[in-house]
Amino acid sequence: MKDRQKFEVIDSRQLDHLRVFHDVARALTSSLELEEILSAIMDKMAQFFGPERWSMLMVDEAEQTLYYAIAVGENAQSLKGLRVPLGEGVAGWVAKTGNPLVVPDVSLDPHWSAFAAKHRDLNIQSIACVPVRSGDKTLGVIQLLNSKLDLLSEYSISFLRILCDYAAIAIQNARSMTLIQELTITDDVTGLFNARHLYTLLGEQIAIGRPFSLLFVDLDHFKAVNDTHGHLVGSRLLAEVGSLLKRSLGPANSAFRYGGDEFVALLPSMGKIAATGATMTLCNDLRSARFLSGAGLSLAVSGSFGLATYPEDGDSVPSILRAADTMMYQAKTTRDNVAIAGRGLQIDHAPIPAIPRGSRPSETALGADVIDAFRG
Repeated sequence: MKDRQKFEVIDSRQLDHLRVFHDVARALTSSLELEEILSAIMDKMAQFFGPERWSMLMVDEAEQTLYYAIAVGENAQSLKGLRVPLGEGVAGWVAKTGNPLVVPDVSLDPHWSAFAAKHRDLNIQSIACVPVRSGDKTLGVIQLLNSKLDLLSEYSISFLRILCDYAAIAIQNARSMTLIQELTITDDVTGLFNARHLYTLLGEQIAIGRPFSLLFVDLDHFKAVNDTHGHLVGSRLLAEVGSLLKRSLGPANSAFRYGGDEFVALLPSMGKIAATGATMTLCNDLRSARFLSGAGLSLAVSGSFGLATYPEDGDSVPSILRAADTMMYQAKTTRDNVAIAGRGLQIDHAPIPAIPRGSRPSETALGADVIDAFRG
């Protein structure tokens, strides 16, 4: 009779596990939102293990730290933004070693009883911390504090590990989707956004209805680089110019490779005065920079800039694109110039000032005729 009751309990527990697996699998196949899936997995864990506090921490490989992706329970709000160095504390040790840690009663373990005494504010009675791994890489850890002690059996820990495997699948799926999305909106040569994404963001900006500015940039005499040094060097130049655009414009603005040697910058919330200042700064940054020094060259590059502002110069995607493009072609009549819709050309063509902070770079690697061409 006792054996029969024992099997009935086991069968009931296994049935509960199957229900959890079914619910988690359904979440995995019904959504690609990482936070939504992880929340579903963690909710099932909480229902089964009944912890007082639980959290999901993700590994930041660049900083070699853990950050709290999900935290539930007392003091959960205070954990947002908190970073845990790999190797430190319970979660840090599990993340660094890739080994699970289960302590059903910290008072019976000298090391963890000392840890609990040192962190009395956490009121730690039991710990279950399991790594979320994909292959040989730890993606994060799931930490349960003060769970139901009778459920921390080897069988239940195996169940917890399987749920961690589900979490790893969710994280990898989300990262793969993010990578695919990035590839569809990114230019291969420069790493900037592509024209397809520009049209999307322009539509969003117009839907918002606030003023913004659009800047077209065409590199002057870019064909001379391809003709003299080949297309590989030309592509490297485009990549370096793209990097300069991002640095000069800052993170609040978006840079795009529109095609060939044409670039576009989207300046959200910038009216004409602010956008003119940003454009003149970019023009001077481009003038003063030297490119491809790593390849033994020192190229001086100038550009033709065309600026237009929504809605005064165009109140639709086609019209604002056309306005900025028209200004760029006006700037190309003299090259190394800025043309602004409603204001015309901005630069009086005096000689380019001497390069600050040091002597002018050597021109022998490129040839004076090509250098001069790049100066406009």
